[in-house]
Amino acid sequence: MNTTWLDLAAESGALGIGLIVASVVVVAVLLGAFVLGGRIRRREAAPPRPEEQPRLPDEGPVHEQLQNREPDEVPRSEHRLTPHEMPAHGNIPSRPSPERKRRRWNEGSSGSFGSGGPGGN
Repeated sequence: MNTTWLDLAAESGALGIGLIVASVVVVAVLLGAFVLGGRIRRREAAPPRPEEQPRLPDEGPVHEQLQNREPDEVPRSEHRLTPHEMPAHGNIPSRPSPERKRRRWNEGSSGSFGSGGPGGN
């Protein structure tokens, strides 16, 4: 008869008590966090009332402005430009295009799919 399991079970009494204490500590920390969160939330400003909500302008909603834009050229210099040295802080700057007609894909040329071949046509 193998009594190893009985010996381990007898010694695990302290381990069982340690697990119970640890679980009580975890529950206490969670309850404390819940109470602290409630106190912080009570100190925050209340949500805006309906009369404080934003309103539409008198002239109605803002409408789209349709215009074609073209990218600005990257300034040429002797050394390589880093993003913070470029115009618009590294974003691609653009300006209104004098052309009013939008550019379209040419029929039979490369579009978003394939290699530009005739395809299924």
